[in-house]
Order: sequence, then C-alpha cells, then structure tokens
Amino acid sequence: MNKKYIGAFGLLTLLVVLIVACSSPTNDAGNKTANNTAAQEVRDELVVAFGSEPDAGFDPITGWGRYGSPLFQSTLLARDDDLNIVNDLATGYEVNDDGTVWTVTIRDDVKFSDGEPLTAEDVKFTFDKAANSASVVDLNILEKVEVLDDTTIQFTLSSPQSTFVNSLVATAIVPQHAYDESYAEKPLGSGPYKLVQWDKGQQLIVEANPEYYGKQPYFKKLTFLFLSEDAAFAAAQAGTVDITYIPAAFSNKKVPGMKIETVKTVDNRGIAFPVVKAGAVTREDGLPVGNDVTADPAIRHAIDIAVDRKALIDGVLEGYGSPAYTSADGLPWWNPETVIADADMDGARKLLADAGWKDEDGDGVLDKGSLKAEFTLNYPANDVIRQSLAIAVADMVKPLGIKINIEGGSWDVITNKMHSEAVLMGWGSHNPYEMINIYGSENAGIDFNNTGYYSNKTVDDYFQKALHAKSEEDALEFWKKAQWDGTTGFTSKGDAAWAWLVNIDHLYLLKDNLDIGKQRIHVHGHGWPATDNIVDWKWSE
Repeated sequence: MNKKYIGAFGLLTLLVVLIVACSSPTNDAGNKTANNTAAQEVRDELVVAFGSEPDAGFDPITGWGRYGSPLFQSTLLARDDDLNIVNDLATGYEVNDDGTVWTVTIRDDVKFSDGEPLTAEDVKFTFDKAANSASVVDLNILEKVEVLDDTTIQFTLSSPQSTFVNSLVATAIVPQHAYDESYAEKPLGSGPYKLVQWDKGQQLIVEANPEYYGKQPYFKKLTFLFLSEDAAFAAAQAGTVDITYIPAAFSNKKVPGMKIETVKTVDNRGIAFPVVKAGAVTREDGLPVGNDVTADPAIRHAIDIAVDRKALIDGVLEGYGSPAYTSADGLPWWNPETVIADADMDGARKLLADAGWKDEDGDGVLDKGSLKAEFTLNYPANDVIRQSLAIAVADMVKPLGIKINIEGGSWDVITNKMHSEAVLMGWGSHNPYEMINIYGSENAGIDFNNTGYYSNKTVDDYFQKALHAKSEEDALEFWKKAQWDGTTGFTSKGDAAWAWLVNIDHLYLLKDNLDIGKQRIHVHGHGWPATDNIVDWKWSE
C-alpha cells in the first residue's frame, strides 16, 4: 500500500478515536462540565477534507493562491463576492492614458506574520521574481517595477493590457527578507493564517495570523486533510471532518448532522476540436496537427446543437450542473447571446446534409467523398466524469451518422495527440484572458492553449481591443464580441471551435451549523476555490 494512504488512514483513525473518546457518555457531572468546556474551546477550530495539495508548495511565485485564498499571503487587489475589483493591500491604483503605467499605493500598517513590515520593496521583489521565473504566473507584459516610496509602486508594461489588473489580484506578496529556496514549504506572509505544520500527502495545519490587518477569521485553527473522495466521505460519515468536497455521485447519500452546499461554477467541460486540416501546420516537435473531419465546420456545429446538455447534467452530474456554451458563462465578460438550443437533431441533420455529408454505403456513418464522419475523442482515463460525458456525447450524435471513438489515456499520451484528435478538456477562471489562451491564434499549439489551432482575424482584433482598453469595464464590449458579434465569433453561433458541454457544480458536505458565507462563482478545481472567503466562515448560532 502506498505510504501516502497509510498516513492518511492512520490520521483518520486517530481522529475517529479522539472524537469517540471526547463524546463518550459519563455519569460524572464534573466530567460533563469538563467536556462541555472543551467543546466550547474547540469551536474556533475546523477540520477540512480536500483532495489535493499544491505540488509546488505554497509559493505564489509558482502559482499558489490563484484558485482560492492564498491563506498565508495577501494580494494588492481582490475580487468581492460579485467579482468586482476591490482593494486588499492596496489603497488605490491609477492607470495612465495609454494604459502602460499602473501606479499602486498600499497600506502602511501591514506586517508579515513575523512582525516585519510589508513595504513597496516587497511588492517589487515579488513581481520581479515572478516575472523572471518559469511558472504559471505569466508576467511577460511587465517591463519594469519601480518603488516610488515605501507605499507606492509603479508597474510599466511593454504594451497596454487591461487584464493586468488580474495579476494584481492573483499574485500574492512574499517577504523579501524571508524568501529562499525553502519558502514553498515554509511560507511566511501577511495573510489571515500562518503555517504550523505540513505533513505532505496527509495534512496541513494552520493558525490565525495575529498580525493580520484585515478581518480576523472566526476559526483560529484549521486542519486540512488531503483525502480521496471515498476517504473524505468516510471521514464525514465518521464525524471526523466539518467540511469536505464530494462528487455528485455521493449527493444522494445522507450523513446525519451534515448538509450539502451547492456552488455554481465556471469549472467547465467541453470538446476541443482540431479546426485545421491534417498537415496544415508543421510543428518543430513533429507532433501531428489537424483533422480532416473536425476541420469541417458542419461536423462541429452539428455536434454542438445535437448535444442534450440537460440530459448530461441529469445523467452524469446527478442534476448538479448547468449548460455550458463558453468558457465564461455567467461572468461579467460573458455574452449571453451565445446560448443555443440544445438537442436540435433535425437542425443538425440539415447542417450535415447541406454540407454534403451522406451515408453513401449504408453503414450508418456519413461520408463526404472518401472521408468518413468518424474521429477519436480523448479523455483522461482517471476522470470518471469526463469518461461518462464522452460516452454520452458519442451516443447522442450516433443517430446523426457521426461516429466518435472514445479513448482514455494519461495526459502524457493525450498531449501527443491533442492537436490532431479531439479532447474532452476543462477550463474555468476569473480572468477573461483565458479566452485568449483558448482561442487566440498567437497561442495556437502552445502547451494546452488553443490545441486545435483555431484562428479568426476578427476575433483576434477584438482580443487586442479588449487588452488595450483602459479598464476591465471598458474591455467588456470586446470580450463579448469575440464570442459573437452577430456575424462571427469563436462560439457555436460562429466558428464552433469547441463544443462546450457543462459547468460542474461544486458540492460540499458540511456540518449543519457551519456557515461558509456567500460563495462566489467557483473556478476550475474542486476544493480550494471554496476558501476564497475563508475569513467569513463561522459556526451559526
């Protein structure tokens, strides 16, 4: 048995023993009083079961905190529950007329958890370090960072970029005086909590940071257990955790004293199609690019409108989800005109017939010349939901005469095929720049960005106008037009470069009297996004 699971099982067993011991009945009045007192004392502690820990540790330079509260650190700006930009460390910011110079002022009363003051020098150090590190933190646009005084920092960009505000939201500040090669394992910051203990693969223990400048968290101690879905649910049944993530498959299993909290998300799943013909692009690494079947817009459009998204939600997600039509459904930059009618089989058949697809040989699969309407759809083999979605979609489009061959594999295997075969992928972010990653022609074939080599000059122009807008608000019009402007766009009404399927609700099982506040729409990843408002978590009366 893997040592990781031995450790987790041992920890779970220990917790069960402790709780049983504390809750054992007694006839001794003195013991009852002592137990009641102890119960009151631990009301400011919480045990949380999540599935994963960050592989790279708790260093914002390498991406920690981008999908939930950074816990140990704080950021210049933040998003509130309605996704509006608000101050955190910052007291305000200004952008010059051409959008290339951002001047940020910060509070003068902030200390790191070791008592040292946080100044503009720490901000400069953090952004310089992040900009020069090869990680998920993309600051290529950043030309230089200057300290004007202890509380004023100036960021100069190589070109205007309205989405730079998201870098100020997502990049948590690290201390220059305490940052070294071991920082990821021993983080120190100005956030609401400080690290007490990290047993890799098992648990993380944190305590409230007494130096924190913001709202003091209700819970003074948090223990995060890193458990699989099955083990986390067993822990909930045993009463050893206060909150845990659960898959939709467990939603019909009742646990006494616990309730299910459902959170809407942009944690989406969709089919990324190769949209160019085979051999249209030659890669230096020699990987194949393009697919003659999915390069035909009629195939992509037919699949997109034939899919019954409600059936996918009911059948695969136990009813916990919403239809997906873009990667940004429900966010401020989403264009609601992208919604299409689902399960329009007649419309799909007409599209295919008008494009010249016919079943010439009577085998049930459409033909177009020597081309068969057949292709492979890949999914990660360890993901049951993606597997189920892939199978369901293949069944839905089979009556059209489109044959989808389902194939599960590791990401290492899928990576070698994702430019020439369809892949069931997932995205979801509070940053509109994600649309450029998925659809921008300049990102075609780079890592997992624009795997299908989609390109539309009008869409690219809208992206540039959105980036060059002076503010996020001014950019909204262009983000929406890139999706659909009435004539073209990357969504189903336009080029249908993807067939988006569902947004997966995030489900949490929590104690009846636990209040986790107003949860903003969650991003990709089940677990950590719930911690965005962790200072608001509390026991209800």
